[in-house]
Parts: sequence; structure tokens; C-alpha cells
Amino acid sequence: MSVLSRREFLRHTSALAAGAALTPAFRWSAPPAMAAPVSVRTGVETVTLGGTNIQTSVLGLGTGTFGGREQRELGPEGFSKLVHQAFERGVRYIDTADSYRNHAMVARAIEGLPREELFIQTKTGARTAADARAHVERFRRELGLETLDTCLIHAMTQENWTTQRRPVIDALLEEKEKGRIRALGCSCHSLPAVIDAVHCDQLELLLVRINHAGSHMDAAPDKVVPQIQRMHAQGRGVLGMKIYAEGRFQTRQERLDSLKFVLGLGCVPAFTIGFSDIAQIDETLELIEQAAPDTRQAA
Repeated sequence: MSVLSRREFLRHTSALAAGAALTPAFRWSAPPAMAAPVSVRTGVETVTLGGTNIQTSVLGLGTGTFGGREQRELGPEGFSKLVHQAFERGVRYIDTADSYRNHAMVARAIEGLPREELFIQTKTGARTAADARAHVERFRRELGLETLDTCLIHAMTQENWTTQRRPVIDALLEEKEKGRIRALGCSCHSLPAVIDAVHCDQLELLLVRINHAGSHMDAAPDKVVPQIQRMHAQGRGVLGMKIYAEGRFQTRQERLDSLKFVLGLGCVPAFTIGFSDIAQIDETLELIEQAAPDTRQAA
């Protein structure tokens, strides 16, 4: 498996900048100020997502395990307890989606927590501009939020989906201008969809499946990594998911290996993992400190 090292990443992004100067029409040419590789030491430190000015903890609490079933089975009280325990430890990122059917649970769970410290991400399956606008309005009501931090177009799989869903992208841009969402992006479930997202400048964030083993991913890591490196190099935000392959990494060592891989890429500042127990969060926070590149270099 061939994955770009941090040094190779820097050489690669420098080459992109040179290529952009020669070919102005190149669609994913990097901005003048290249994004530096990301380096984190803990799961609760604050990172900024690309050029959005949205800040979050590195570790996020996912609510979509097996379509959200695992989190829904906690019930409103159990899930609220988990969110508050995670918040006490410094986790500020909650990832949800319309299809997970748990917006109401998230709204209840964040009651009493300082809104300005939270990063709440949700997703829409809208296919038309009218649906997108209606979804934003409904999501704000269901989550009890005046402004959605991010609204992602959910689970894209087709090549050229950004052309097919252009009315949805434009509608979300209008919602952003009105102050109803802070940033828009997408989540992808195929390599062609990832590539298409990287080519679409209006998408500020990419939620992508990434782990060391290629398990439950869109393609092998050596195919996906160059794409997310390009997204990061452009100064746009990359968020990871399926870090534990939706629970398929059964041992602590497998989970540590995946975190080492993701953190070592230098282009994934934050990621979401589906949790159902505070012990899982505690273990992951420990593993992030073990896996963080700076920690390993200092050892």
C-alpha cells in the first residue's frame, strides 16, 4: 500500500502550486497560502476546519452506528448522559444526520451545554433545492439551533454527483448567506464521489471514510489519501469517519494502528467515531495521545 508521507505530502502540494501557476483552469489548484500539515496531540484540543473558522475538538461523538440504531437504543436519557460525560472530558463535536433519526435525542442531550462550545454536524439527503431549504428549516427546529454549524449532502456515491445535485448545493449556499448554516460539504461513499467533491470549490468540508486497513472504505487507502490531501492542501476541511470501521476493529491494537495512520496523514484534523459507552470514549482519548505523531517522535 502506497500512502504519501508527510514529507512527500509537502513536495506534492508544492508541485500542485507550481502546476496551478502554469494551468489556471486546473480545478483543484491550491490557494496561494498552502495549508500546513495538521499535528495534534490530544483528542480534545481545538482545531479549525479548513477556511470555515469553525472550531471543534479533534474527537467527535458519532450517532450513526449501524444507521444510528446503536445510539437510539441508548434512549434519550442514556444518550444525554453519554453526551454530558463526553463534554466533561472535552469532546465538543457531535455528528448526526436526518437518516439517523436522532435529531430530537441530540437536541435533548445538548440542553444546558454552552452552545458556543459545541460543533453540531448534520446531513441532508435532499435531491432538490426545495427539499434542501425545507430540510435546513426542519433541522434547525428539530435540533433547537438557530444556526446549523454544518449541513452536509449525505452519502454521495455517483460520479459527477456535484452536477446532478447542483441545485441542492446552490440552495445550501443561499442558506449560508442567510445565516442558517455556517458551512456546507458532503459525505461520500465511493471514490468517484470523493474525487468529484474535491473538484467542487463550493464544498467547504469533506467527511470521508478512512482507516489503515481499508475496511468499510470507499477504496484502498492509497487511492483515498491523495484525494483528501488535495482537499486539505486547498485550505478546505477534511473530517474522518469509519476510523474503527464501524466497530470491526475488535482489538485495542487495531484501533491504535488506525489512529496512528489517520493522525499521521497530517490532513485529517478531526474525526467522528460512533460510541455507545463512556469507556469507549476514554479508551479512544488514551489511544489518540499514544498515536499522536508528536508524542511518538518525542518518545
